[in-house]
Amino acid sequence: MKISNILATKGMTVYTIRPGQTVHDAVVSMARHNIGALVAVDDEGRPVGIISERDIVRALVRGEDVLTKTVDQVMTKTVISALPQDDIQSVMQTMTDKRFRHLPVVEEGQLSGIVSIGDVIKALLAEYRGEIDTLQTQISQG
Repeated sequence: MKISNILATKGMTVYTIRPGQTVHDAVVSMARHNIGALVAVDDEGRPVGIISERDIVRALVRGEDVLTKTVDQVMTKTVISALPQDDIQSVMQTMTDKRFRHLPVVEEGQLSGIVSIGDVIKALLAEYRGEIDTLQTQISQG
């Protein structure tokens, strides 16, 4: 199964923020949309970072006045992204190894979606359920 299959099911909506906006703006947007991360994009819509709940909590622990900081002061600047044709098992392995839960999907330099670890697990469970059902049918007919 490919990332494009997940996006076809969940949609390609990605909530974004500009690096110069405040962390308060990011928190409000995350709460409004019930999400755990926003992709920071430049004026051309290209990803330049990602700000997650974890980034904000880490800044809070350092004792910073986080809500007044700009997103680019708190966000993760190294964005690892996926392509729509990437296999979800390899994507899950990358997310697990690198310890992050949100992965922007980029196509030809432009943001085209985002998947969470929950999206990936849900897709894998559906795939495995289908395989189990097929095997059970074959066994019962054999």
